[in-house]
Amino acid sequence: MRASLLAAGLVLAAPLFAAQAQQGPSDPQIAHIVVTANQVDIDAGKLAEKQADSPDVRKFGQQMVADHTSVNKSATELVQKLKVKPEANDTSASLKKGGDENLAKLKKLKGKAFDKAYVDNEVTYHQAVIDAVDKTLIPSAKNAELKALLEKVRPALVQHLDHAKHLQSQLGA
Repeated sequence: MRASLLAAGLVLAAPLFAAQAQQGPSDPQIAHIVVTANQVDIDAGKLAEKQADSPDVRKFGQQMVADHTSVNKSATELVQKLKVKPEANDTSASLKKGGDENLAKLKKLKGKAFDKAYVDNEVTYHQAVIDAVDKTLIPSAKNAELKALLEKVRPALVQHLDHAKHLQSQLGA
C-alpha cells in the first residue's frame, strides 16, 4: 500500500477534523494545529535534505523547510500579537504522532525508496492539510487576522502539492 504512516494518521485524524468542524476548533486550537502541521513538514523536509537520493527531492525538502518555517514564524508572531496561547488538541496530537511515525519509517529507507516514500507522503499530506484549511480551519477561525493568515498561506500549500505531484510523476517513470 502506497500510503505512508503519516497519510494513514491523517486519515485517522479526519474524524477529528470533522468533529472539530461541527463544533469548530477555537482560535488557540487552530494556532496549535497550524504550528504542528508546519513542524511535521519541516521535520520531514530536513530529513529529505540529508537523505534524498534525487537532487530535485533534496531541493524540494529544502523548500519545505524554508516555506513552512516562514509560516510558523508568521503564525508565532501573530499569536504573540493577539496574546493567544496555542492550545494542544486531539487534531494537533494526531498530526504530531503521524509525523513522528512517518519520520521513523522514512529513516529506514535509502535511495529511490526514500525519495518515493517521501514524495508520496508529501502529496497525501498537502492534500489533507489543504482540505483541513478549507473545510475546518478557515471556516472556524473567529479572528480576522488568523483567518487572513490561513487564506494567505493556502496558495503556497497548493503550490507545494502541485510540485510534489510533479516529482511523484517523475519518480514513477
